[in-house]
Amino acid sequence: MKATATSRFVRIAPRKARLVADMIRGQKAGVAQGMLTLSPRKAAAEVEKLMRSALSNLMTKDESGSLDVNEARVVEIRVDEGPTLKRWRPRAQGRATRINKRTSHMTITVEAAE
Repeated sequence: MKATATSRFVRIAPRKARLVADMIRGQKAGVAQGMLTLSPRKAAAEVEKLMRSALSNLMTKDESGSLDVNEARVVEIRVDEGPTLKRWRPRAQGRATRINKRTSHMTITVEAAE
C-alpha cells in the first residue's frame, strides 16, 4: 500500500532541497525522520513536514489499524522546480541586477512494509 503527499510553491531552491531528498531516499520512515530532525538544513524541516503528511495519509488508507509507520519506506521523493520570483537589487552607478528567488514543488511517496 502506497501513499503520496505533495507540497507546492515551497520557498527554497530545488538544488538545496534535493540534497536533503537524496539523504532520505530509500530509507525507513523512522530512520528518515531522525535524519531530518537532526539535519541543520532549512529544507529538512519542509521535507519532514511533508513526510509526516505522507505517513498520515498512509495511516488513513490502512483499514486494519495494524500498520507500523516506522517500518514504512520512502519509495520516491521528487523535488521539481516551481516558478521563480524575480526581484531587483540596486547596484553601483544606477544599475540594477536581477535576484532570482526560486521555489520548489516536492512530492513524496511512502510504502507500507508488507
